[in-house]
Amino acid sequence: MINSTQFSYFTLAAYFDTGLLKYFYFMTVMCLYIFIVSANVFLIVVICMNRSLHEPMYLFLCSLFVNELYGSTGLFPFLLVQILSDIHTVPASFCFLQIFCLYSYGGIEFLNLAIMSYDRYLAICFPLQYNTHMTSNRAAIFIAVIWVPPLLVNFLTLPLIVPLQLCGNIINKVYCDNHSVVKLACSDTTVNNVSGLIVIAFSVFGPLILILYTYMRILKVCFSGSKQTRQKAVSTCTPHLASLLNFSFGACFEILQSRFNMSSVPNTLRIFLSLYFLTCPPISNPLMYGLKLSKIRVTCKKLMKIR
Repeated sequence: MINSTQFSYFTLAAYFDTGLLKYFYFMTVMCLYIFIVSANVFLIVVICMNRSLHEPMYLFLCSLFVNELYGSTGLFPFLLVQILSDIHTVPASFCFLQIFCLYSYGGIEFLNLAIMSYDRYLAICFPLQYNTHMTSNRAAIFIAVIWVPPLLVNFLTLPLIVPLQLCGNIINKVYCDNHSVVKLACSDTTVNNVSGLIVIAFSVFGPLILILYTYMRILKVCFSGSKQTRQKAVSTCTPHLASLLNFSFGACFEILQSRFNMSSVPNTLRIFLSLYFLTCPPISNPLMYGLKLSKIRVTCKKLMKIR
């Protein structure tokens, strides 16, 4: 019989000795984190302070920026400590907390992007009825839908991995990962695997189906509509599409890496791609929306007193 136990800590084996370069990596990651916090907080303040931006579209954007702060805070401080540390261990309780934070971040991000696509669908396909369909109360309900289900789902699924009897405590990643812990289990993990697939189906493929449907309808209206309609669609949908593709690429790679053997991919590239969906969206989204959407751009200039 294979010996099993419940470990009080996990070892993150994806870190490797970089010598003095670790200080360069530390400063690089620190600068990225400072930029993420500054840019996202700044845009949240811009939206909250300007009454003209208290519209559903910008409230959903504000929710997106809050989630970027939430997800990056679940990763970056931990990453900074591990880069400088010589022993890459993490207490089991903190590991499970990080799993909850990062997985709920991913679920919230997909739902947020799906609701934003639905909002753009209403604005472009039903411009005269938009204010009737998307009232302030409905926008508040949508924001609750964005946040509550992912947090609740992860709160309910996390207890499935905590009591697992493990045969080892080495995770071959730079942060704690749900499926990596499950693969260490000696006992039957059928419930964990099935629940994981169900969560992926609802949190990833469900929102993607809604996004695909809304963009098919938007394209149909654009092809049959006026030049002004097409320009409106391009100006409001371009940053959203860029955010969606950016996040989807990183999330899909992470799902594939968790479920299949990716040993043929170089270790450094695998580490970079596993961090992609946690680092690139929080960096790129404030830039894309801040520069592309004219209302936000004008408000930023006013706040910074740039004429």
